[in-house]
Amino acid sequence: MNALGGSPDRIQRTYISQGEHAICAGPDQVIATLLGSCVSACLWDPMAGIGGMNHVLFVDEKANAAQVFGHGVNGMELLINGLLQQGADRFNLKAKVFGGARMIEGLSDAGLRNGQFVIDFLTREGIPHVGGDLGGTKARRLEFWPGTGRARMKLVAKPVRVEKQKVEQTNDIELF
Repeated sequence: MNALGGSPDRIQRTYISQGEHAICAGPDQVIATLLGSCVSACLWDPMAGIGGMNHVLFVDEKANAAQVFGHGVNGMELLINGLLQQGADRFNLKAKVFGGARMIEGLSDAGLRNGQFVIDFLTREGIPHVGGDLGGTKARRLEFWPGTGRARMKLVAKPVRVEKQKVEQTNDIELF
């Protein structure tokens, strides 16, 4: 047995990327992802021993508001409905939220808005937000044990810093 309750020989990892979610049960299941300004909501039902994680970029100021809102709601609803279909009880769900870093200096803080979107959504749905880590300037590696609600997060060593560069305007035209 390891410190997380599962056998290190039997650990089954599921990796998710942006736009994906996964649902698993049991102490030997781990869901993992890498987050920048995206946010992952880790939801679980401690009584049923089942949980899941999504990985979504909820806010993009260049998209219209209806698309952005619908994308975020869809990402959360897919996770919640998937948990319910697998036997979780909506009234037992708990949440941890991670990500939302400001990855590019000098641009808007979409990561902050992503995190706030998830927290507001959870509040409206009556799902307690019991932990996590949001904001900052570093990407995160996240592992979530959906059967127990345990999460482990590591900050990526070097933040990504991109400064706006002054672009010179010209009247040159290039045809392809």
